[in-house]
Amino acid sequence: MYEIHSSVQSKSEKYEELLPQLRAVMAADSDLFIATLANTCAVLKEHFGWFWVGFYLVNKTGDELILAPFQGTIACTRIAKGRGVCGQSWARNEIMVVKDVNAHPDHIACSALSQSEIVLPVYNKRGEIVGVLDIDHTEIATFDDTDAHYLRLVCDSLTELLNVPELA
Repeated sequence: MYEIHSSVQSKSEKYEELLPQLRAVMAADSDLFIATLANTCAVLKEHFGWFWVGFYLVNKTGDELILAPFQGTIACTRIAKGRGVCGQSWARNEIMVVKDVNAHPDHIACSALSQSEIVLPVYNKRGEIVGVLDIDHTEIATFDDTDAHYLRLVCDSLTELLNVPELA
């Protein structure tokens, strides 16, 4: 179902190749929310070779993000709304592309190896933010508008294809 091609491809071509495969993974287990998030992390990390790929989900009280499925090194388990890149993306309801995490105000360093980051809100069908997709790389300026565009499509597919739990 999932294979990596070794030919040289543009970033857009890599995403275009990946999206149908990732949507198939999501659709196959649409009732297994957590398992599908885990597989989504694995596919993204393998396909692009990123340092860390994972999800944080909003807790029941709506004041913290809690670590959910991820691929990579040990991670922060709780992030307050508005704190760090993940908490800021959630609070602002926006995609955040951070070219140099060391220069970003209030960056939470779960690993000193992380140098750049992109974070995207994940929504349920009612348009509520239920979590964020967080991706880190060991090189500065890894992520750009192309990543933001295609990863938004990945998150939109999660909303569309999965039984995303509603906030309490």
